[in-house]
Amino acid sequence: MYAVFKTGGKQYRVATGDRLRVEKVAGNVGDAVTFDEVLFLRSADETTKLGRPLVGGAKVEAKIVSQGLGPKVIVFKFRRRKNYRRKRGHRQPFTALEITNIVG
Repeated sequence: MYAVFKTGGKQYRVATGDRLRVEKVAGNVGDAVTFDEVLFLRSADETTKLGRPLVGGAKVEAKIVSQGLGPKVIVFKFRRRKNYRRKRGHRQPFTALEITNIVG
């Protein structure tokens, strides 16, 4: 059984037991989170539910494994001959999840 759900402006295909990184979700390590925006659902007996746009009553349950920051990205702005230089770094926050259950 697998599902496609949406969070943080992105879509993820997951099955029970999968681990993935998503955009930051509020919560502490060990907390359970539920995602209700399920777009597609495929059950173990090969029946398919396609949402228009969402599958009614379906949800993906997950456990927060960790909260963290991604790798540093350096943003360097430069204008030649104008003595203009700006250096700035950015680390995107993420939440690591483990999918515990898919309810269809």
